[in-house]
Amino acid sequence: MNNKIRNKLYVIMLCLICSYTVKAQKAYSIDELIDAAQKSSRQLNVKGYQVVEKASKLKEDEIRRYPSVTLDGSYQYNFNLPDISIPAGTLGSVTNGSGVEQLLPAQESKFRVGQKGSYNVGINLYQPITQQLKLSTGLAIDRADIKISEQERAQTAQELKIQVERLFYSALIVRKTAELERLNLVLAKAKLADGEASKSAGTTTQTGLTGLNADIAGQEQTLIKLELQLQDYLSEISVMTAIDVDKLELQETDPADKLFSINDYQTSALQTPELEIARLSKEKAALGIKAIAQNNLPDFGILAGYYRQQGSPILPASSPYLGISLKWNIQDLFVNKEIKVQRHAQLRQADDNLIYTQQQLGLAVDRAWRKVQSCRSLISAANKAVLFRKEELKEQQNRLSAGFEIKSKILETKVKLAQSETELYTAQLQQSIAIAELRNISGKN
Repeated sequence: MNNKIRNKLYVIMLCLICSYTVKAQKAYSIDELIDAAQKSSRQLNVKGYQVVEKASKLKEDEIRRYPSVTLDGSYQYNFNLPDISIPAGTLGSVTNGSGVEQLLPAQESKFRVGQKGSYNVGINLYQPITQQLKLSTGLAIDRADIKISEQERAQTAQELKIQVERLFYSALIVRKTAELERLNLVLAKAKLADGEASKSAGTTTQTGLTGLNADIAGQEQTLIKLELQLQDYLSEISVMTAIDVDKLELQETDPADKLFSINDYQTSALQTPELEIARLSKEKAALGIKAIAQNNLPDFGILAGYYRQQGSPILPASSPYLGISLKWNIQDLFVNKEIKVQRHAQLRQADDNLIYTQQQLGLAVDRAWRKVQSCRSLISAANKAVLFRKEELKEQQNRLSAGFEIKSKILETKVKLAQSETELYTAQLQQSIAIAELRNISGKN
């Protein structure tokens, strides 16, 4: 095969690789993958159930503010009923009209108590009074718990989103790098073919050919590593999104470049779920102190009810009743004192945690902002490299037309241009990852 035909084949191979497309199947965008990950996330499901649980707990405690109603009843059959014996004269004596003293009762009397079968039914109501204050504070704590659970779910959704974005952009970077390595492999094989032709002419040694073969082996090894790394990224995305890895293809995306000022991100960070959780935890701790102070009050309430019975001649057959109830466990006064110390410690912990979270969020925003700016500098430098490589390629093509350049040199320059474009693409996607992390930290979309 002469050099002219061989160089044409190399150019054809290069064009095929540059227009490389994967097998026809649906390509998933970053938004579709994030949506799929959120729908299949067990963590989000758990957080959602926690919100439902806390909401139900709030309703449960609201019910406790209203009167508690108790229904009770019993039936009893007595095989042996006791008798009441009243000896003669137990009630004293009286003098009758004849002047004779008469004992009361005149003789020993026996009375059977009740009936063998007896029953009673009743309804009892209790309305707490002093406990209303404590119950109100408990409801406020329940509402804080609901908000905390909602913020935790939002935080989990944000973390899941950034995980998918990081894997998505990293996979695109590896895929682009693999394309470049394929070009390098084509170039290495072209150099080997040229070396073999030169060896026939006596201008290349066997040592030189061995080095070229080693370069090809190294390129093939690098390509295999990149393919394995890409497969690892796709497998992780597949697990998170429940999409079959064999059907998972990533859609090319325009690198994110929408950026706000750092002040906007710092302001937005004050409303992030992480900081809201810290605020709500402090609020909940303060409510706990209030609740323990209210716990020192006695349990005072109103009683009301109605009962009906049959079988005991001594008790009334039916009777409504109304009364008050007062309970006060004196020991609780001493126990609550220690609990109050614990609650104050919890409040101080929550306060320090809130300040610490604010500081860490501020530092994280600054760090992410610097990373974005660094990526922008890399993009600017990579853009210049691409422009210079394009100029170089243009000059070499002009020289080729004039007969002063060989096609293998053109191929080498095209590979260098592809390398510069890959570095530019990588820098752009790294900026997308940095912006995504900045959005996640600050909560600004």
